[in-house]
Amino acid sequence: MGGCVAFTGGGEGGSKGDKSSSLMVLSQAKMILWMTTLLLWICVVQLLTVGEVWGPRLLKTWPACYTPAQTNIHLSLEPKVFLPPKRAYKNNGYLMVSCNGGLNQMRGAICDMVAVARYLNVTLIVPELDKSSFWADPSDFEDIFDVDHFIRSLRDEVRILKELPPRLKRRVELGKFRSLAPISWSDISYYHNQILPLIRRYKVVHLNRTDARLANNGLPLEIQKLRCRVNFSGLKFTSQIEQLGRKVVNILRKNGPFLVLHLRYEMDMLAFSGCTQGCNSEEVEELTRMRYAYPWWKEKEINSDLKRKEGLCPMTPEETALILRALRTDRNIQIYIAAGEIYGGERRMASLAAEFPNLVRKEMLLDPMELGFFQNHSSQMAALDYFVSLESDIFVPTYDGNMARVVEGHRRYLGFKKTIRFDRKILIDLIDRYNEGSLNWDEFSNRVKEVHVDRMGRPKRRVMIADRPKEEEYFYANPYECLDL
Repeated sequence: MGGCVAFTGGGEGGSKGDKSSSLMVLSQAKMILWMTTLLLWICVVQLLTVGEVWGPRLLKTWPACYTPAQTNIHLSLEPKVFLPPKRAYKNNGYLMVSCNGGLNQMRGAICDMVAVARYLNVTLIVPELDKSSFWADPSDFEDIFDVDHFIRSLRDEVRILKELPPRLKRRVELGKFRSLAPISWSDISYYHNQILPLIRRYKVVHLNRTDARLANNGLPLEIQKLRCRVNFSGLKFTSQIEQLGRKVVNILRKNGPFLVLHLRYEMDMLAFSGCTQGCNSEEVEELTRMRYAYPWWKEKEINSDLKRKEGLCPMTPEETALILRALRTDRNIQIYIAAGEIYGGERRMASLAAEFPNLVRKEMLLDPMELGFFQNHSSQMAALDYFVSLESDIFVPTYDGNMARVVEGHRRYLGFKKTIRFDRKILIDLIDRYNEGSLNWDEFSNRVKEVHVDRMGRPKRRVMIADRPKEEEYFYANPYECLDL
């Protein structure tokens, strides 16, 4: 019996130990399972979070494991964007540029600076736009142009960044960089011999004025073609500007063909040029005061009559009406006025409106809410006019400003679309003779048409004047190296 009792007692003690061990192992297994499950859930949550941000890149190819209950979801596949391969080159440094002037003056400068950056093998920082000019437009590059398209579409030519890397930004903050205005009308060797050594020394160079800093002529063909590529392909307006521009064009097209008149008869243009034809004494005084108010407008004392006879003044609305009529322009054609506020208002527009009753402006075609975003943003307004000007059946600028010239060149690139460039010096003489009675209407009209036979945007070589670059034909008005001549 004692042995049995001893045996039984020993068995009970062993059983309790085994149970405790089993319970411990089970508890540990449950703990491991619970922790594993928790970790898996954490991973799932993190992946879902990543999926929301990086879904198009990371999770797009995963098989669907969850189908939402909604049945009204329409899936659309965005077209693939085929990007050019990145250009590999040894980076010599970084180029910052600050453009000056109006939209199209800055547009040409941007194209020039991309070409310079490409030639010097440097990284270009997205250009800064002028905010201190007469127009005081606060728009940044990305407010007017599609900045991502600009960077991606040119990446096989030059590396473009939205901002400097942090370490170089700190150098700029400490003043460890060089800032200067390059010499006007320079050829590419100037940038290689004068600017590149500065970039290598300082790592960052800032060009603080970029208008007309690259020559029209005498440049390598690949530089000229790159300037065109930037202008006609790389600089794409934002979707908001393009959509509104298409809306204006569609409204006009419903009513037939239309002519865009770039009537450069705005207060700033008249004050700057000193042209006061048709203005009353109070207006002459106002324009003179404005000219003296801006110290960077160097010409102060101006003989308006002499300047007009030399063809250096924008055509007045009255003169423009006479010339369009002499060219046998259909009086019922829609004329879209691409300009700011005309100086003198309705009083000065009366002759043009009487001769061509279908005058329209963007403010007449669009809802005020649609244009509200563009108010006090002159460059964005100019971009809208630029878009409509490219699409017009006829483009007529009344002055050789930057918009007139760049639009003319762009229309040449699009297939030599009709652009009538006024020969103002000859026209002013003909107008004065007609008003004096020494020419009758038929003589006047025939002479006007003869003068403009070869001024309709047809193919031609650019006029070059080797020793007077400022008087040469502007590259962007006639980029013949990029055209099929």
